[in-house]
Amino acid sequence: MTDQKPDILPATKVGQLLESYPDLEPVLIKLSPAFKKLKNPVLRKTVAKIATLAQAARIGKIPIRELINTLRDSAGLEQIAVEIDDAVTDPNPPSWFKVEKVTKSLDGRPMLDAGEFPLSKVLEDLASIKPGELYKFIAPFLPIPLIEKVSTKGYDCWVGQENVEDKCIVYFTPKK
Repeated sequence: MTDQKPDILPATKVGQLLESYPDLEPVLIKLSPAFKKLKNPVLRKTVAKIATLAQAARIGKIPIRELINTLRDSAGLEQIAVEIDDAVTDPNPPSWFKVEKVTKSLDGRPMLDAGEFPLSKVLEDLASIKPGELYKFIAPFLPIPLIEKVSTKGYDCWVGQENVEDKCIVYFTPKK
């Protein structure tokens, strides 16, 4: 049996990275202040287990190539070519966004603080949202894994501009 560590790639889960390479935590935190939240044991047990490094790069607002190759350098691995879109959310609201169309909302921060991942509650709430209506979700960080999962279920989303540190607002609506 070998103790071979996993490769560091965009699809590597943050939790897997930190379990295999615990010495990379300070490297991550140095790359982006957003990664300081990884010190929170609740986020470490929930989000870090499902978020990939590609998603983390978007959360930290740093190019995925920089994130991957900095981590690889620090782990003593060779640099690689990374072919992934570095786009972050569009600052311009989509045509479907009208704040007065919000019919339901959830502040996910208490759930996350309690160690719960709010995806099932969000999906349950979204089942009652009709086309043209909006659902507002509040998180302490950009919830990329949740956004990606909800998007695969037939919803458009937009990250609102009122985002400040420790408060990120995401709007969802059924795709037309």
